[in-house]
Amino acid sequence: MMKPRTRRALALTGAAVAVSVALTGCSTINNILGGGSADADRDEETGQVTEGSNIDIFNLKLGDCKMESPSGLIQDADVVPCDEPHDEEVYYEITMADGEFSEADVDAASQECIGDAYTSFVGIAYEESALEVYPITPTQETWDQLDDRIVQCVIIDPAGQTTGSLKGAAR
Repeated sequence: MMKPRTRRALALTGAAVAVSVALTGCSTINNILGGGSADADRDEETGQVTEGSNIDIFNLKLGDCKMESPSGLIQDADVVPCDEPHDEEVYYEITMADGEFSEADVDAASQECIGDAYTSFVGIAYEESALEVYPITPTQETWDQLDDRIVQCVIIDPAGQTTGSLKGAAR
């Protein structure tokens, strides 16, 4: 069974967002640990994706641009070079401390996605921006079995696909 990661909705400025999307899917543990979906072709110096590829969600890296999952489930990712049209971009990562898994701690860490990290990346505060964000987070299963401690912050332009990074977009 594939070890899923979670796409969470952020509770923002007093408004609760309705649903967190849990991931499902089956695969072998070998795929998750690198025996299945290989990583994308990347530039040796920058680490940026050089050719579109379908990768395991655990190979998704800071700076990657990707297509939205048609199902809304996140078990793999279609990454593309950022200079090609894409739906989403991983702009920030948080490494959580070891310890017991806690939904509350994961939710608290996820709030960093719309704090200073967002302002530094986009150039304006989240509350003033037209762009949207969601975090990809560990689950109890990935935390316990795969030592998954990474929260990835993903930015989206609700107006549609973008070409290039949203870094400095100030909108």
